[in-house]
Amino acid sequence: MSHPTMKKFQLCIHLLIAFLLLSSCTNLKKATYFNDIQEKKYSSNVENLEPVFHENDLLSISVSSLNPEATQIFNPINSSEISQYNENRAPEYLIDEDGYIHFPFLGNLKAAGKTKQELREEITSELTKRQLLMEPIVNIRFLNFKVSVMGEVRNPSVVTIPSEKVSLLEALSLAGDLTIYAQRDNVLLIREENGVKKLTRIDLTSDDIFTSPNYFLKPNDVIYVQPNKSKVASTSRLMVWLPVIFSALSFGIIAIQSGI
Repeated sequence: MSHPTMKKFQLCIHLLIAFLLLSSCTNLKKATYFNDIQEKKYSSNVENLEPVFHENDLLSISVSSLNPEATQIFNPINSSEISQYNENRAPEYLIDEDGYIHFPFLGNLKAAGKTKQELREEITSELTKRQLLMEPIVNIRFLNFKVSVMGEVRNPSVVTIPSEKVSLLEALSLAGDLTIYAQRDNVLLIREENGVKKLTRIDLTSDDIFTSPNYFLKPNDVIYVQPNKSKVASTSRLMVWLPVIFSALSFGIIAIQSGI
C-alpha cells in the first residue's frame, strides 16, 4: 500500500472511531436516577393500594374451618385447571363478564368492583349466616396481577407479581433496568380505571417519585420508557454514515490485497 493510500485508510479509521465516540456521549445527569438526592425519610402514598377486582380477573379462593370435612366441599380442585401461579392449589374463580363468580352453595357472588377484603368479608359472613361453617377462614389471592414494561429496558416483558404489590422501581428492575439510552425524566405510565385510560409522565431523576401516588403500581399498568435524543440521533447518523464507512473500509481492504 502506498504512503498516501495508507494515510487515507488511517484517516477513515480515525473518523470511524471519532464517530462512535461522539455517538455514545450522553449527559451524565440524564443517565442517573434521583439526582441531588438528600438524606431524608419519605412517606409513600399507599391509599387505596389494595386492587379492585374487574371482569376477567382470576382469583384463588380457599376456605378453612374447625371442621375439615365440612370445609372440603368449598375447596373443589381440578388439578388440570390449576394455573402455574397458584402454588397453594386452591380453587380458581374467573370473574365473568357480568362481574360475578359462582361459589359453592352460595351461588353467584358479585366480585367486580370489590377489594380482596370486601369479598372475603362477604363470603365469611354468608358461610356463617347460613350455618354452613363455624368460624370459617377465607383466603383470597389475585392470580393475574401483572404489569407490562416496554421500551428502553433490557428485557421488555409482561411481569406477573405473586406478592400482589410492586413499586415502579421494582417493575423496572424485573425488566432488567433501563438502558443507557432511556429517558429517565419522562417515563410514561398508562393506567386504566373505570374504562378510562390515564396517562402520567414520571421523572425518575427526581426524588418526588417516593411520595408519588404512582410509586406503587396497579394490576395491568403499562410502563413505557422512551429512547432519549442521543439514541435517536445516533441511530439516524449511523444510517447516514454506514454506507460511507463500509465504502471506506472496502477500499482499504482492496488496497491492501492489491498491494497499492
